[in-house]
This record gives sequence, structure tokens and C-alpha cells, in this order.
Amino acid sequence: MRAVVRQAVRDVCSAPPPAPVEPPADPAVAALRAVVDDLAACSHQLGELMLEVAPAYRSDTEAADVLALLCDEIGETVENGLAARRYALTGDRRALAGTVL
Repeated sequence: MRAVVRQAVRDVCSAPPPAPVEPPADPAVAALRAVVDDLAACSHQLGELMLEVAPAYRSDTEAADVLALLCDEIGETVENGLAARRYALTGDRRALAGTVL
């Protein structure tokens, strides 16, 4: 059942957007963009984990109760866990505003 849910989440949710086709001319900007893309990809994976524990049909309030123990165990705040969960649902990086990005 877990594998079916995981695959359904991957099918429905979009993965983080790919890097731009043209790399920036400034190597520092290119390196920073790569770091931000890596953070977004890690947040997406964290969000998929959060969705396994608290599926999308749960509200943020219900999910917070369920995710509190997991977030405590992995050293993450519940707010960041919920943001990653929303990012995994939508694929929109704006869901991560105020967290790691």
C-alpha cells in the first residue's frame, strides 16, 4: 500500500523544476543557483516523506499533530515540515518561503 501511495504522489506532484538552459555568466551566481536547486530537491524529498506520514487529505492542523514526533526526531521544525509537505504537493517553491529558501 505504501508503494502505491508513494507512486501516486510522484505521479500527481511535479518534481522541482529543472535548471535553466543557459547557465549564468557569473560562476558565483551559477554556484549559488546550484545550492538553491539542491535545497529545493531535498525539501521535495522531505515533503514526500511528510506526505507518507500525513497524507494530503489531512489538513495542516491535523498533519501538524501527526508530524510533530517525526519532525522532532529528524531535527526539523513542524512549520518547515508542513512547508515541505505543501511543496511536494504543489511543486511550487513559494511554499518554501521563509523556511530553507
